[in-house]
Amino acid sequence: MTYPEPGSEPTTPSTGELALEDRSALRRVAGLSTELTDVSEVEYRRLRLERVVLVGVWTEGSAADAEASLAELARLAETAGSQVLEGLIQRRDRPDPATYIGSGKAEELRRIVEATGADTVICDGELSPAQLTALEKVVKVKVIDRTALILDIFAQHASSKEGKAQVELAQLEYMLPRLRGWGESMSRQAGGRAGGSGGGVGLRGPGETKIETDRRRIRERMAKLRREIKEMRKVRDTQRSRRRESDVASIAIVGYTNAGKSSLLNALTGAGVLVEDALFATLEPTTRRGQFGDGRPFVLTDTVGFVRHLPTQLVEAFRSTLEEVVDADLLVHVVDGSDANPLAQISAVRAVIDEVIRDHRAKPAPELLVVNKIDAADELTLTQLRRALPDAVFVSARTGEGLDRLQARMAELVPPSDTVVDVTIPYHRGDLVSKVHADGRVDLTEHTPDGTRIKARVPAPLAAALREYATF
Repeated sequence: MTYPEPGSEPTTPSTGELALEDRSALRRVAGLSTELTDVSEVEYRRLRLERVVLVGVWTEGSAADAEASLAELARLAETAGSQVLEGLIQRRDRPDPATYIGSGKAEELRRIVEATGADTVICDGELSPAQLTALEKVVKVKVIDRTALILDIFAQHASSKEGKAQVELAQLEYMLPRLRGWGESMSRQAGGRAGGSGGGVGLRGPGETKIETDRRRIRERMAKLRREIKEMRKVRDTQRSRRRESDVASIAIVGYTNAGKSSLLNALTGAGVLVEDALFATLEPTTRRGQFGDGRPFVLTDTVGFVRHLPTQLVEAFRSTLEEVVDADLLVHVVDGSDANPLAQISAVRAVIDEVIRDHRAKPAPELLVVNKIDAADELTLTQLRRALPDAVFVSARTGEGLDRLQARMAELVPPSDTVVDVTIPYHRGDLVSKVHADGRVDLTEHTPDGTRIKARVPAPLAAALREYATF
């Protein structure tokens, strides 16, 4: 190995120059084991939790990036209810097309699985059906990938009818090309020539294999789910159209999973939404009403959290939910300031948002970056973030620090769309007086012989309805 001359610029090794020591062994990632020390609790949890070994392939970036990705996978596994025993990283220029980590390292992984007593291997990436099958044959335990793990977490957390249907559709889309079977279960159900010479009269039939039957049933179920989601989407579209007609500003909270979006929603609106220190605790959009400092109302919607390499099946299934992003007047992008790599979180979230907006050919809404959890972040990290994100607002939803500044910035980025009116409404149109008080901001009210005179700021549609009563 050659080293650069003192004072010269370091050079980035090419693909073929990866460090030999990194390629020759699986790197153990310290601190990922969640094995319990209380023996009585271990015996109880062994009945409920899968014991897993994590394995990732480090193809680009630094070792710290690779370890951060595996640490996130460990959190995902724990959220799904698993017990992490080991975390391993293999340095390669690209994943092995056969077994993801290569045949030699797969054998090494099998020995680690046997030594730890693990019953599942979770890979930090999306594996092809062939890779899953080949790796399972070597390690002799169940193998799943990052996509299947995230889908499983969504399935556990979905509570509404729409959420459950969206998750099930995503799971079926993932499962369809990965159906596998063994031995007789994949043989033809009825004879004919293709069924072999043992068939005969009474045994011939359509010759559909079990896996073909499963695929047909999955496709039928997917078609039914798509119809149901389409019907539920109409309800959500109606709700959004009513909000647009009311001319109330619509603000969507977006961000990485567990960045503190629900906490921020509660802090800004007093919503009382469930807050949990867990990945994907929020799957159902929650909309609450708030008020700017100048009295203008707005609606704030808490959306589903994102994650690096969010499965495309989920983006597709949750499209009706993510459309809250398309219709928003402002995106409040929440970032976890205490995370090891908050800038990577920002990139992952923006990638998903860009995809949704591109699909709808919509004009992107203004984005306000909000660095949350500053009470839990160290000063050095915050200093670096302030330099990297000069336009961001730094807050703590837990302590309330910075919330006044955040509300002021939100009001600046959502300009008033109200119209000033000076009208005298006849006394028999009390319904209009009530609507002005409900939807507008009243500055003056007085009773005259001709009716109720009101000076107020009201949404444009209401101003149009009041035009005939204008005071001259």
